[in-house]
Amino acid sequence: MPAAMVIGLVLHTHHRPRFEQATRTLGGVTFAWATYEREDQIRDRVGDLLRAGHLDGLLLGLVPYARCRDLLPAGLPVTVTRSAALDLALAWSRARGNGWPATPVSIDTFAQETVDEVATALDLDRDAIACLPFDPEQPVADVVAFHRERIAATGAPYVISVRTGVAAALDGRVAVLNALATPGTIRADLHELALRVRNKKADGQRFAAGVFLIARPDRIADLDRARVGLLHLLLNTPEFADAWIDNRGRRGVVVFAHAALFESVTHHWVGLPVLAEARDTLGVRAVAGFGIGGSARLCVALAERAAARAEQDADPGAYLISDNGMMIGPMGASGVPLTYTYREHGNIEALAGRVGLSPATLSRLAAIERTLAGRPVSPSDLARTLGITDPSGRRLIRKLSESDLVVGDGSSQVHRKGRPTRLYRLAITAALEGTP
Repeated sequence: MPAAMVIGLVLHTHHRPRFEQATRTLGGVTFAWATYEREDQIRDRVGDLLRAGHLDGLLLGLVPYARCRDLLPAGLPVTVTRSAALDLALAWSRARGNGWPATPVSIDTFAQETVDEVATALDLDRDAIACLPFDPEQPVADVVAFHRERIAATGAPYVISVRTGVAAALDGRVAVLNALATPGTIRADLHELALRVRNKKADGQRFAAGVFLIARPDRIADLDRARVGLLHLLLNTPEFADAWIDNRGRRGVVVFAHAALFESVTHHWVGLPVLAEARDTLGVRAVAGFGIGGSARLCVALAERAAARAEQDADPGAYLISDNGMMIGPMGASGVPLTYTYREHGNIEALAGRVGLSPATLSRLAAIERTLAGRPVSPSDLARTLGITDPSGRRLIRKLSESDLVVGDGSSQVHRKGRPTRLYRLAITAALEGTP
């Protein structure tokens, strides 16, 4: 029986009941809890959680993420849960239920776009709403000062806050309506995180191949010696103990394993230290290519293409090509961060510069377009796929629209209430093919 997925939760002690309510609909998952009373305890609590055992994923809020992001292991699926537009609307509903006017009011942590969206939907006076978006460098004292200043200027009977420290500091002086994420919002984030973890595990079990080549040898007579040395080096690399390793022509070695093994060996497709070891111990220049596909034949073909691409670089390195059209690299022999990630189009850098996006982002969008196979996508769905916030997803759609990289394709009405969601069809591949 497969082991249960383990998801860590980082939250304020007072919020645990709503998080526990949200976890009840998720089966096959074990939850590891890290709770804190003060924000200065967050790093210690997260450190203890990470040391306590293996985590498959981690859910935490804006403040905990800002406090401990440097502690999080590379490759750990992380979801930053945050209050949504619905949570803000519910806070305003509670204010009206208490007999308070909707405005004037001051609000912290929410993005300006979210506040504007809800205020417009509720037909509120936007000029009477003061908003202080979340800033990871801003101490609680500054957020409290912002609210106090607005209260003094407007006489507002209440404030809307997401920060527990703000509520504690203003307690007894003014009413504080919390707009914390509801169990429904947390539940949606947990389900999305669990799905990402499952997909990551499934991807890790996909068949993969690695082709290691002696790159441009000075003397043909040295090929056999160098290849044998490279073969022995890989056979004696502990990470490859369960992999199948064999010769690949006179100057190459092929390795078959699960994609997860190669991801581990390359430190999440960042660097390949074994290449540096080949240089230092064997005195040869080696490169590598990795392929992920639906069959052994396709994996090897992709790996060979990736290795051929690595040979074009001045420094020994590695590349990955997968059957969804993505190429990752270069991966340095010393484990330096990868330079960029891109789809296999020679002109993607030119298009990225014209649009004002990074080649990595444009590459991921091209791969998403290929996966969608012509189906339209909403800004929110695109944001979730990219791992960014909904407002960032809407801004990205606007930028893509300005460059004709998306085309409006109708709308979708998920719920009977509320406005329809506009849908867009990505048009990046056509632009790449037409870029001079």
